Amino acid sequence: MFSALLRSRRLIVAAVSVLALAVAVGACGTSNKSSSNGGGGGSSKSGAIGLLLPETKTTRYEAFDHPYFQAKLKAICPSCKLLYANSNQDASQQQSQAESMLTQGAKVLVLDPVDGKAAQAIVNKAKSQNVPVVSYDRLASGPIDYYISFDNFRVGQLQGTALVKALQKGGNPKRGPIVMIDGSPTDPNAGQFKKGAHSALDGKVTIGKEFDTPDWSPDKAQTEADQAITSLGKSKIIGFYSANDGMAAGIAASINNAGFNPFPPLTGQDAQLDAIQRILVGQQTMTVYKAIKPEAEAAAQMAVDLLQGNKYANATRKVDNGTLSVPSQLLTPVEVTTSNIKDTVVKDGFYKVSQICTPKYAAACKKAGLQ
Repeated sequence: MFSALLRSRRLIVAAVSVLALAVAVGACGTSNKSSSNGGGGGSSKSGAIGLLLPETKTTRYEAFDHPYFQAKLKAICPSCKLLYANSNQDASQQQSQAESMLTQGAKVLVLDPVDGKAAQAIVNKAKSQNVPVVSYDRLASGPIDYYISFDNFRVGQLQGTALVKALQKGGNPKRGPIVMIDGSPTDPNAGQFKKGAHSALDGKVTIGKEFDTPDWSPDKAQTEADQAITSLGKSKIIGFYSANDGMAAGIAASINNAGFNPFPPLTGQDAQLDAIQRILVGQQTMTVYKAIKPEAEAAAQMAVDLLQGNKYANATRKVDNGTLSVPSQLLTPVEVTTSNIKDTVVKDGFYKVSQICTPKYAAACKKAGLQ
């Protein structure tokens, strides 16, 4: 009887052991976590994440992209370390910065490339060390893991459509030439902006001069506008396409120096503070607002997910970068004119009314309902 009881107890212990093993195996089978852009999954793994931004001539990168990314990273991975660098429009310097971050032990790189094609060297170097790469705002060549940006073709469409509408208010949009001042030829986004703009402009306007502007330089844009005014004649030019607000500032200076009256339609992009103010006083027709906070926060989430072995759930689009179809998230750009400043950049907290409506712009702000 004793031996029978002993055998029974052994059978019970064995059964419990098998059950425990089954539970453990089941738990292992569900370890492939997915992020919904809120937290960093269930893992607590941390490490260094490198953020490489391209330039300082456009105010957004230092004023918004860097701090928004840093704040989100701290919120979702407090023990993660941020390695940060801005290359001031120098592709060689950006490569050196990336190599330095890898030497410092970066586990993920978030790269906004100065030159999308040249950036493949950075991507390949990272991959050789099993470091994943998020392409941020601009598309890099090479085997990148994720891409986060805006629909850049749509940005150009918004700009071109707005320019045509503004020109139509003065009559036939082909009554005179326009000047197109596009972005940097090394920036892959610039080509997409240009294609989008041409899709809205071609056949509807007469393009008298068109320039690609190295480094997105406002000074170079002003020189290009000066050259176009001299060549085409101030009395004939009816509008200016500018790919972004920084260059629009240089173009506006050229227009003012030439003594245009009335001020011709002028486009922009990035919703810079000075551009919003020019819109209020009629020296810029529109800008394109790209909500940087969700873009920067999505990039931080992508980086943490890659670090912790989770899948980023919102990369539902595919974008071909010449190497592969990259899982991507493309955000929606918004046109800003006098009529919706309050409902866009002010509502989102991008700017306070007090920042926009300095004494110089007080009357225009009152007219636009900002005070």
